[in-house]
Amino acid sequence: MTRDDRVTFLRARFAARELVVAPCCYDALSARIIHEAGFGATFMSGFAVAAARYGVPDNGLIGYAEMVETLRLICAANPDIAVVADGDTGYGNAMNVRNTVVGYAQAGAAAIMIEDQVAPKRCGHMEGKVVVPLDEARTRIRAAVDARRESGLDILIVARTDARAPHGFEAAMHRMAAFKEEGADLLFLEAPANEHELRRFAAEIDAPAMANLVPGGKTPLLSPARLEQMGFAFAIYHQALFGAIEAMKRAFAALAAGDPEGGAPTTPFDEVKRLAGAEIYAAESARY
Repeated sequence: MTRDDRVTFLRARFAARELVVAPCCYDALSARIIHEAGFGATFMSGFAVAAARYGVPDNGLIGYAEMVETLRLICAANPDIAVVADGDTGYGNAMNVRNTVVGYAQAGAAAIMIEDQVAPKRCGHMEGKVVVPLDEARTRIRAAVDARRESGLDILIVARTDARAPHGFEAAMHRMAAFKEEGADLLFLEAPANEHELRRFAAEIDAPAMANLVPGGKTPLLSPARLEQMGFAFAIYHQALFGAIEAMKRAFAALAAGDPEGGAPTTPFDEVKRLAGAEIYAAESARY
């Protein structure tokens, strides 16, 4: 699929209020495994990229250059999956937001998420979050929508608020309504505290809504079926990074104990080669 096809896929699903489940990826291989598992979309998580690529927390320690490079690699290796990419705060003022939106679209993203935290931002399920004033937050979303229109590069705009933690649910809903007025395509109220807040958000915003399900996070870990029943359009889950960490810890603990075949189940070498594209490479190289 072309990037425009991937945008059309998401736009059609959002308009129909059919839930898109998008496991989080952090590199080209995790995105490929997600696609082969049958998912039409993935979310490039800033939290996961920061942890996997640099071993640092999601506290604004990586920037636009690292994120857009990772995005470009993911999209190039996986042309048939719609990548929704974490654009953090847009990495600066409104002009930076515009640049980020265009750069992400050129890298292949079908959608970009822009949030309202003060820089340096932090993971939505961490403590101590601070958001910018509402007027500045609106300007970020306005700049993103303008960049999309004026560049001629179709990309969906996901507007996120982290106001729930510092200011409460009602303040967060007020921001969601404001971002909707600015033209955002998908609305994301980060870290609702309970199922009641999730249900109210999806029901009252009257627009495509997103949920972020983090094991051990601040939001209840609900099933896709439950979220779809509530009316959500997009849901992200974190099995890729969390599962990979646990599998590696078990495998390395077994190896340290002298058992190279113990611990977590391992993928056969032939399957690793296939996932890395060895068969395609061999078939193409045979032409020469």
